[in-house]
Amino acid sequence: MKVVLQRSKKASVTIEGRVTGEIDFGFVLLVGITHEDCEKDAAYLADKIVNLRVFEDEEGKMNHSLVDVKGSVLSVSQFTLYGDCRKGRRPNFMNAAKPSHAEVIYNHFNNLLKEKGVKVETGVFGSMMDVQLINDGPVTLIVESK
Repeated sequence: MKVVLQRSKKASVTIEGRVTGEIDFGFVLLVGITHEDCEKDAAYLADKIVNLRVFEDEEGKMNHSLVDVKGSVLSVSQFTLYGDCRKGRRPNFMNAAKPSHAEVIYNHFNNLLKEKGVKVETGVFGSMMDVQLINDGPVTLIVESK
């Protein structure tokens, strides 16, 4: 699994003019899943993400986690994270998991975040989504399970 994590002040997902997910403060997660990813990968990333210390303390140092600051997550499925652009001019998405597998792992990942006490909002798996966010920092990280 691969997650692009963006610390945000406010974010939302809109599909065909309807907001399906919205948060005020926390992380926007673009979540990519490949063929061999399993529940173990989801568990590793859920634990890593909620405990990652990327929020400032009183001295301005990145010392607080999402749990510490009581932040939320906007999770968006993103198969294009596994696009291979090394050859030609069109990305090859052969490394992205098939939707039937990816959706199961994606939902499991989101449920694990919720079990850790985090409010989770989402888009709709497999839909064309408009993602809007106000970066906080900006702080953007790539977190992988492999």
